[in-house]
Amino acid sequence: MADSSFDIVSKVERQEVDNALNQAAKEISQRYDFKNVGASIDWSGEKILMQANSEDRVKAILDVFETKLVKRGISLKVLDAGEPQLSGKEYKIFASIEEGISQDNAKKVAKIIRDEGPKGVKAQVQGDELRVSSKSRDDLQAVQALLKGKDFDFALQFVNYR
Repeated sequence: MADSSFDIVSKVERQEVDNALNQAAKEISQRYDFKNVGASIDWSGEKILMQANSEDRVKAILDVFETKLVKRGISLKVLDAGEPQLSGKEYKIFASIEEGISQDNAKKVAKIIRDEGPKGVKAQVQGDELRVSSKSRDDLQAVQALLKGKDFDFALQFVNYR
């Protein structure tokens, strides 16, 4: 019998991020506490730019955006937001969306699977994802449950289960 396997990835649906950003921009344009403070949120190349005329307002914009991401089912672990920076009279926050599992993080996950997972489960790093294989589908489900119970500082999804 052939081995069953699945891949562990860290990917984000770009369209969902775009939808969350548009919802946040709409809320910011309509809310009274954002009137006349120069509040805005938009794409700036591959990064997301939030700006307002005070540090508190720009942090509130970030909070609105995070709320919209959560409502759309996107983990906040993929959002890498910087600190507010003063630029002229405006405060700005640049945020980026992190995708892919770094080599170090993939090795950490593989070590957890080796040490704590069922025997006979193999994990191999393939670029920015991790392939987990075993003869038993039950063992693969046990590995998924094990990893869901851990708290990583990056988002994980399980795909290509076969």
